[in-house]
Amino acid sequence: MRLLKRDSSGEFSLIEDITDDYKIPPYSKIPPYAILSHTWTEGEEVSFQELLDGTGKAKTGYEKIRFCGERAEHDGLQYFWVDTCCINKSNHSELSEAITSMFRWYRRAVRCYVYLSDVSSPAVNADDSLVELPFEAAFRASRWFTRGWTLQELLATSSVEFFSQEGNRLGDKQSLQQKIHEITGIAVQALQGAELSRFDLHERLSWAQGRQTTRQEDHAYALWGICNVYMPLMYSKGRENATKRLLEETRKPSKGERPRLLPGVGERYDAKN
Repeated sequence: MRLLKRDSSGEFSLIEDITDDYKIPPYSKIPPYAILSHTWTEGEEVSFQELLDGTGKAKTGYEKIRFCGERAEHDGLQYFWVDTCCINKSNHSELSEAITSMFRWYRRAVRCYVYLSDVSSPAVNADDSLVELPFEAAFRASRWFTRGWTLQELLATSSVEFFSQEGNRLGDKQSLQQKIHEITGIAVQALQGAELSRFDLHERLSWAQGRQTTRQEDHAYALWGICNVYMPLMYSKGRENATKRLLEETRKPSKGERPRLLPGVGERYDAKN
């Protein structure tokens, strides 16, 4: 896992890849960190290489990285993670490992910041979820709720906060839970942090209905953590094949009595570790 570190001047840089050994507590090599959830804009996201060589600063995606770093500092966190630039996607093995580990990385994050680029709102107090809020129509229509990977990002992290394109806080997963439930159909108990294993497989899969991914197979791979399984990546086989493999994996026991589990799923990262 590779994190971004913000310095005293407000600049940030990538730190060396950290060995993510989930088998050896207390995970002392991984410092507390914040994580970004967002939707991509084609051609405007800052890649790993562009961040290294400084050529991505003119892209709109750079401001999202800066926003995440500033919010992390506000919450007392020096480290943060952004998918567009913390993964070297030209390295196939690194990309595969990242997809395999994604749910766990979001689960271990101290804070998850959801940046809604299509929701505009002045600063508001969104603590009262029963009040019709000025951004509500745009919030309900946000593209973020239609993407496949954002489903696990919503459910994996215990502390999820939503922000407008201006960087104003709209509320969190608790204060907005009724609205999120109405938009997504996700059980309120799941939004409150109940273990996902409490919900039957059919219900968990239903939460992904209508969501889209750029690569067809990712519609199934984005459900790994939610379904508590792992299976090898196989692109070019199509969404139907990937979904079939996912369902088969949920029924496949390991050598013992338990099903094959995604490493680290079920753990909550303790910021004190």
